[in-house]
Amino acid sequence: MKRPNTRRQFIKASVAATAGLTILRSGSARTYAANEKLNVAVIGVANQGAYNLGNVSSQNVVALCDINEGLLAGAAQKHPSARTYTDFRHLLDQKDVEAVVVATPDHTHAVATAAAIRSGRHVYCEKPLTRTVAECRRIQELAREHRCVTQMGTQIHAGSNYRRVVELVQSGAIGTVSEVHVWVGGGFGNKERPKDTPAIPKGLHYDLWLGPAEERPYHPDYLPFSWRHWWAFGGGTLADIGCHYMDLPHWALELRHPLTVEAEGPPVHAESAANWLIARYLYPARGEKPPVNLTWYHGNRRPPQFAEKKLPKWGNGVLFVGSKGMLICDYGKHVLLPEKDFTEFTTPEPVIKDSIGHHLEWIEACKHGGPTTCDFDYSGPLTEAVLLGNVAFRSGKKLEWDPKKLRATGAPEADQFIDYRYRKGWAL
Repeated sequence: MKRPNTRRQFIKASVAATAGLTILRSGSARTYAANEKLNVAVIGVANQGAYNLGNVSSQNVVALCDINEGLLAGAAQKHPSARTYTDFRHLLDQKDVEAVVVATPDHTHAVATAAAIRSGRHVYCEKPLTRTVAECRRIQELAREHRCVTQMGTQIHAGSNYRRVVELVQSGAIGTVSEVHVWVGGGFGNKERPKDTPAIPKGLHYDLWLGPAEERPYHPDYLPFSWRHWWAFGGGTLADIGCHYMDLPHWALELRHPLTVEAEGPPVHAESAANWLIARYLYPARGEKPPVNLTWYHGNRRPPQFAEKKLPKWGNGVLFVGSKGMLICDYGKHVLLPEKDFTEFTTPEPVIKDSIGHHLEWIEACKHGGPTTCDFDYSGPLTEAVLLGNVAFRSGKKLEWDPKKLRATGAPEADQFIDYRYRKGWAL
């Protein structure tokens, strides 16, 4: 079967190929009645996990897992028929679970997702898909091998504004695009490892929270939210927000793996992420489309067009620079620039169908077949690219990236940040 040239063609082909088919744990097909519900388990029930739980509550929530017994009890009150667990590995022994939502910190995304896939379940995993590049590639391979329905939690992908921006770029409204800038505020990182060792709060299963990460004494500087500051658990602002904002140029310009990545920031800290960063990616030509230079900024760094007063005073955003103009956008709005050059511009008719909802896409695909828009085949390379910005920064090298070998040519210093190492008792 000839591979479709564009993501839009891929989606159409996937719909035709998989309509009405749901692959289950046994590898056989199950047919769902029109109003029949999916049996869903949620791993991580607070904060973003609570948001995800709310978005799948239209289905049968049959299992809940969290390492905090108090938070778990609160979620269970809303879903009294769900069985509860503090260890996701035991949850996966529950026979009636058909699909799993993974909403843990980044360092346990891969082990929970891999275990769910191997057990035959469909998986929705929060962004970034994994903490390391090597984990990400393995998760993609597992998803293809087990033919499960997947979706990464880049919820804004389902919004209408992103669709309109993709249409404008792909219709040639601003000409040929070879330059993109992506910027956000943020500032995780630049912290010193705490030296005091307070007691573990009652009801908190800290060893399970650590999961595959190296052992270290409990401290509230790690959880429930501050884990993003630390390389052991996350990847700072880039890993937190990058998949949301770099999603748009990846989608609009059909980007996958970069050729080179380099980064600058504050002095590299062995344990804590960069509170500001500029990462420069070069993507290869795609057919007749030229190479693309994409630059990421966070921590009060911004594209030069702001200093040149060519851009409106916006917060976070994405700027496409084309041969005929520019397009600036964020989650909810977009503007063609210079505005005077587009006063008579006629917006093309929408061609990308509105999403039924990011979570609902996944639910319906689990039950009735068909694709999701952020399956692991799409979101995997996106996650890898995002994570490579941190690899370039931490290694201090310009990476000449070989996506097939999963190595930076001539930069063995980068290997330790590409691969993963788990403590004893944990494996991918």
